[in-house]
Amino acid sequence: MDIKPFIDYLQLERQNSAHTVTAYRADVEAFFAFAKAEYDITDPEAVVYPVIRSWIVQLVETQGLSNRSVNRKIASLKEYFNFLLKIGEQEISPLAKHKALKTKKKVQVPFSGEEVDTALDLLSGDDFVTLRDRLILELFYGTGMRRSELINLKWENINLGQGTIKVLGKGNKERLIPLLSFLKSSLVKYEQKVKEKFPRGEFPFILLSNTGKKTYDSLIYRTVTGYFKQVSRKAKKSPHLLRHSFATHLLNGGADLNTVKELLGHTSLAATQVYTQVGVERLKSVYGESHPRSKNKD
Repeated sequence: MDIKPFIDYLQLERQNSAHTVTAYRADVEAFFAFAKAEYDITDPEAVVYPVIRSWIVQLVETQGLSNRSVNRKIASLKEYFNFLLKIGEQEISPLAKHKALKTKKKVQVPFSGEEVDTALDLLSGDDFVTLRDRLILELFYGTGMRRSELINLKWENINLGQGTIKVLGKGNKERLIPLLSFLKSSLVKYEQKVKEKFPRGEFPFILLSNTGKKTYDSLIYRTVTGYFKQVSRKAKKSPHLLRHSFATHLLNGGADLNTVKELLGHTSLAATQVYTQVGVERLKSVYGESHPRSKNKD
């Protein structure tokens, strides 16, 4: 079984991030290792749903994975079989009628505005790394873009005159995001510092490593978590939580759901509605603490 065409499809056509491609590869290879060991199956066309069901049972009962983790692995496998359908290698997917395992919805509590401000206060210097790191945090919080979109952001995508950023999202779909004044200022300062640090270089990508190379997933992740570890006690401090904070704070500030959907680059409103849950949970908490007939009160 050769999954290289599938990996090429993810990288070249879908333009998935390196992290996503690695996860897809690992999940598909893990399944076929199981199919080979347990059923002596190596040909994707020989895979039937009961085989996949057996893998799910092993993942849950033997490996102890959560339903959420299992669903992610099955989603990778489903993408693989859909790819085989797309290129005519298979006529039907063994996962065509599969239903995802039930999971409890997790309510992610975003960073507070105070936590974001405090993290940015740690970045008051004017050296290259400080200006770059500050720009990373501000772009996440000021635009809500995804990590892969941030890494691939180019100077040609910035229009200071019109005050917009053009973002290339999933499925090569472009969207325009307003460029707030604090971002304009940070971009101008950072660009000047790039020219000073690399006077002979020409760099299409905005965010660079200290050696002038394009940034990468782990650098972005370490940057965000490194600063927020100093100001927040939240268990999760990922770049996605900054995107989550961007959306939640907009909705709490009165932005309508459709506007936030467009800014985030979601294809469906259902994907955006998860961000409203935090506001609902906060209302429940305040209501429970404040109402005179609340059971939370003595």
